[in-house]
Amino acid sequence: MSNPAVRAVVTDIEGTTTDINFVHKVLFPYAQAKLPDFLRANADTPAVAEQISAVRSEMGDPDATLDAVIAQLLHWIETDQKVTPLKALQGMVWADGYQRGDFKGHLYSDVAPALLQWQQAGKALYVYSSGSVQAQKLLFGYSDEGDLTPLFSGYFDTHIGHKREATAYQRIIAELDLPPEAVLFLSDVVEELDAAKQAGMQTLQLVREGTQAGNTHACVSRFDEIAL
Repeated sequence: MSNPAVRAVVTDIEGTTTDINFVHKVLFPYAQAKLPDFLRANADTPAVAEQISAVRSEMGDPDATLDAVIAQLLHWIETDQKVTPLKALQGMVWADGYQRGDFKGHLYSDVAPALLQWQQAGKALYVYSSGSVQAQKLLFGYSDEGDLTPLFSGYFDTHIGHKREATAYQRIIAELDLPPEAVLFLSDVVEELDAAKQAGMQTLQLVREGTQAGNTHACVSRFDEIAL
């Protein structure tokens, strides 16, 4: 499938470059298991202390005990909440896991060759995921295809806005300093694609195994079906 005049590609991760099962059956359980001990061991580290304070703010309880903070974080993990300090702390735990070699970042086999081809053809590549920028860099940096971070020009997470709101994509377009129609957004989620299209981007839905194809965006099942 050809997309005329694409100068930049912004890709989602979960369900697009990466099997959802990797996130839900490897990363989330790992963070859930390791987070309590990690926080108790590192609560006085400035970067961790900053996120603990942010959790207390989200809870509306600046005096919450560390145990209460941990309980809140575990609840957010269990209910798959996209809370920024949780994402930051998960990223720290995952960094430890990646560096220990406990797991590698999963990528579908069609992803890395396509990214390399696009980058070599002069397309700027970006990631936009609800996972933190740190978690994104870890997944691509410790991927089962090696370190792919040199392929990317930038990363966006929920700090730029929520993925189902057009304003987030408008902010991304402003950061890229490109006409919106020169930017292609790839995702498996129709509501995210709707928001990107509303901001003027080109869109493609990745229909991987278990994904329901919509009828408002062009669909592909693999990255190597996308001709830029």
